[in-house]
Amino acid sequence: MKDRKRKNVFKIGAISYEFIGDSIAKHQTKTSIGAHNIFLGQVRADQVNQKTVSAIEYTAHEDMANQVFYDIREDAFKKYNLTCMHIYHSLGTVKSGEICLFVFVSSPRRKDVFKALEFIVEEIKAKAPVFGKEIFEDNTHQWKVNS
Repeated sequence: MKDRKRKNVFKIGAISYEFIGDSIAKHQTKTSIGAHNIFLGQVRADQVNQKTVSAIEYTAHEDMANQVFYDIREDAFKKYNLTCMHIYHSLGTVKSGEICLFVFVSSPRRKDVFKALEFIVEEIKAKAPVFGKEIFEDNTHQWKVNS
């Protein structure tokens, strides 16, 4: 298998629904694809110590993170019969209700996209050096702990 080019997965701010829609629409001409699966990570307005999260400010060790995302991507292509994959993660401030992670996988068959998407998202959460600072409605903040 040929290695794919390492890409920058980061977008500044929230990932827009227009961007997501355009990404999906570009696949209509790829007629070998029989299934797509999408994960959209959205910032929640969690309650933490009686405060409501209004946004998360994302930072990353970008070079290191892009390599981790690339490695996850390559592992997924080796494990599953995928036609293509797109991963985008926000940097900067993303408000509650907005999208911060977009993972889009395509394959000739549906079972591969279900398995691959879960693998990819779990690997991102476990390995990617991306950090979130929760910003509360009163403008205080704390580092987010993933659950």
